[in-house]
Amino acid sequence: MPNLIRAAFYDFDGTLASSNVVTRYAYFARNHPSRFQSCLRYVKLLLTVPLWLLLDSFSRRLFNKVFYREYRGMHQNILKEQSMEMFSTEILPKIYPGAPSLIASDRADGFRLVLISGGLDFAITAAANHLGFDDIIANRLALKNGIATGEIVAPLLAGQEKVAAIKNYCREYNVDTERSKAYSDSLSDVPMLEALGLAVAVNPDRHLRKIAVKKKWAILDLRVSK
Repeated sequence: MPNLIRAAFYDFDGTLASSNVVTRYAYFARNHPSRFQSCLRYVKLLLTVPLWLLLDSFSRRLFNKVFYREYRGMHQNILKEQSMEMFSTEILPKIYPGAPSLIASDRADGFRLVLISGGLDFAITAAANHLGFDDIIANRLALKNGIATGEIVAPLLAGQEKVAAIKNYCREYNVDTERSKAYSDSLSDVPMLEALGLAVAVNPDRHLRKIAVKKKWAILDLRVSK
């Protein structure tokens, strides 16, 4: 039997950066090749922000399922072409000061680095590469003839689906779950934090902090450099 390895699974939005799926979509909407579509999509987004906030507070899974319908009709090639510039303008400036050193420390300690996010793969790939991740587990847009249908390729990653994805990854790469880490800022990721032996609540709100204290999880604030 091959030796078990250790892995560190990181959530992205709110954990490593203040970027989120709404601000990233806003970039693609503003830069749509059609000026009419750009205006229509961006104005619609601005008008529906309160709805998205409410939906996210109710269910992260439902939020992702409904919100990603906004990508319907957008071309895969254009989204990929724009993703590098989006990274430079919308993500890179928002990476928390303490994130790079934490990731580098885990790498130096021999952990395999995995970014697991409910975000879209093409939108966070550049960030994962910049931060030195080995693998990405993320949502993918369903496509028809290279055009987004508005659906997500199953399974949609959120909550328990993240746990299932982690378990599949651990089986594939022979990961020792008890000696592996999970990092997240989100209350919706408590199942993910519980799935691994070393849980870390990052930039937690009072609800997640309360759970972390009760379960004796480590607590970090990456919004400030160490």
